[in-house]
Amino acid sequence: MPQPPRRKGRPKSFDSASQPATIQSLDRALDVLDALAAANGMTLTELSSALGQSAATMYRVLSTLEVRQIVEVEPQSQTWHIGAMAFRLGSAFLRRSSVIERARPVMRELMEATGETSNLGIERGGDVMFVSQVETHESIRAFFPPGTTSPMHASGIGKALLSCFGEDQLTRFLRGQALERFTEKTLTSAEALRADLAQIRSRGWSFDDEEKAPGMRCVAAPVFGMQGEVLAGISISGPTARMPDGGINGIGALVKDAAEKLSYGLGAPAAVETPPG
Repeated sequence: MPQPPRRKGRPKSFDSASQPATIQSLDRALDVLDALAAANGMTLTELSSALGQSAATMYRVLSTLEVRQIVEVEPQSQTWHIGAMAFRLGSAFLRRSSVIERARPVMRELMEATGETSNLGIERGGDVMFVSQVETHESIRAFFPPGTTSPMHASGIGKALLSCFGEDQLTRFLRGQALERFTEKTLTSAEALRADLAQIRSRGWSFDDEEKAPGMRCVAAPVFGMQGEVLAGISISGPTARMPDGGINGIGALVKDAAEKLSYGLGAPAAVETPPG
């Protein structure tokens, strides 16, 4: 009988059927860190009550973590807090959590789910700059090499980013940008663009309906960071023939889910409120 593939990072000799995959004491220590991270200091009694563990057990965990400076105690109030070593460990995550690096597996999944090219773009100087792409295997496909720029008002990613602008920021953008026409479907008035942005905020994804290039469509959604700030946009682009009207809502849902997954991986809050239009 064929054996299931071994999970990456697991030793070859590990037998999941007879050996537990987790260490109970380590799991308990991580529960302590979760609780302390969510609170502005906790006493031993508060921590024991919150986690349903004895004070003696909690004290052993805290003392072990304190030796490694992962937690620390404030002597006067006898409250425990996250320590300096925890910050250094978190900083190591931040160093590898660039949007581009963490986006690649999400973009690959999105490309495989839709069969179309996935793109990642950021705002630079009032334009969208494409910074990463996972291409479809189809012979006819969208192609945006890293560094390529596109006007925000005629781009799926651009409109997704604009939908997150506050009113003052959006007003400044509209005053400083000429909404150039590229096709008969390009949104060239502030009123039309504002109306489209309101729809984007409502459903969570944008739709470039041949607004930059005839025969090409794009669906995009914004990606958020740790403070709820918009960092980038992720999209799917392809020819109109493979992205018909009847399939756009389904693609939109997939793109929105991918953006939320990437945002979560970047530490974004569970729910990010976009500014009202």
